[in-house]
Amino acid sequence: MAKFNSRVSVFKFDTTGDSLTDVSAYLTEISGLPGERELIESTTIGDAGREREPNLENGMIRLAGFYDDTATTGPDEIFGTQLTHTSAMNFEYYPDATQKYSGTAWVRRYEITSRVGEMVGFTVELEVNGQVTRA
Repeated sequence: MAKFNSRVSVFKFDTTGDSLTDVSAYLTEISGLPGERELIESTTIGDAGREREPNLENGMIRLAGFYDDTATTGPDEIFGTQLTHTSAMNFEYYPDATQKYSGTAWVRRYEITSRVGEMVGFTVELEVNGQVTRA
């Protein structure tokens, strides 16, 4: 079984100029992919236990890292400007050098965090639009 160090992980997100930008250098955490799918209840009277059927995928990606306001490449520019964007943006996630998860997502939440004794950070919640593709 292969094991991978997170230093090889890469996360890219669209800018408003429709260009995937690698934001990995700012990130300390990537979670939520490939995501979850909803299960709808299909239990009927007389069943001995709950039954469920698979339904839609429902993905949420969470990112955390160090704040940077560099024009065009910093996370404040990339994620902060997306809160008012009117279309879902492309993303790509490579947990290792060979596997890729991709799709489109909306910036649902972007927060800048400051705490005494720590670097200024940020957190982002991306809500997946449609399915996540695994390649």
